[in-house]
Amino acid sequence: MHKLLLALGACFALSAQAIELKGHLTQGGMVTGHLEGIKSVSLNGKELKITPNGQFVFGFGRDAKSEHKLIWVDKNNIQHSKEFFITSRDYDIDRITGVAKKYVSPPKEVLQRIRNDSKKVSAARAKSSTLEFFDSPVYRPAKGRISGVYGSQRYFNGEPRRPHFGLDIANKTGTPIWAPLPGKVVLAEKDLYYSGGTLILDHGYGITSTYIHMSKLHVKVGDMVSTGEVIGDIGATGRVTGPHLDWRFNWYGERLDPELLMIDKPANKSSK
Repeated sequence: MHKLLLALGACFALSAQAIELKGHLTQGGMVTGHLEGIKSVSLNGKELKITPNGQFVFGFGRDAKSEHKLIWVDKNNIQHSKEFFITSRDYDIDRITGVAKKYVSPPKEVLQRIRNDSKKVSAARAKSSTLEFFDSPVYRPAKGRISGVYGSQRYFNGEPRRPHFGLDIANKTGTPIWAPLPGKVVLAEKDLYYSGGTLILDHGYGITSTYIHMSKLHVKVGDMVSTGEVIGDIGATGRVTGPHLDWRFNWYGERLDPELLMIDKPANKSSK
């Protein structure tokens, strides 16, 4: 499946005007575009921000529909449009037992805390800065075994939960987590109810990455980080059954698949 999805990553032209798209045209995929002299561009009616050199970015969620439409206006104020299709995917079912009941059905007294946590995360992912790191290479953020994949439907103690939206990398508590690409820290929380130690990096134009269940955070809100910099340690904080990093990518509210973006080499080049 993964190799097939990677084959969709070639650039191609949507019209004679040669608007270029690069990425994965599939559920969970991220796509960057480029067009010289473009004045505006929108996807399915949502206007996209454009960099000074004519780049833009968008993505598709886990259950995104197959048909989509781009509309753009060129330097001569002529409007163009193109419909295109993305592929659908099959997802794994993951059954986990032994999860504490309070995390499967949290008590009423923590519901407000959960809502507050959610607001913090949503606000961080809603940021739309003009950083242009979203087109940087994305490397593996930690050593360890891939223990969970994007899109899988999890069952806790036999009860269905929301689908999993990240890539899990299992390793012992204290294993370093590296920034897989440059970014700015927009959220750094040591103890969110579900996700424990949580960090969010902004890469610009609606693209963010999230790091969950960390035992320690090494950066703070406002810090700029570079590829390979240690940003935290793997842990077992929040609702987990063992130490691991839950790594996620978003385009605003759309949850993307980190594995589609990842070059499977350590972000810290001195690590083997």
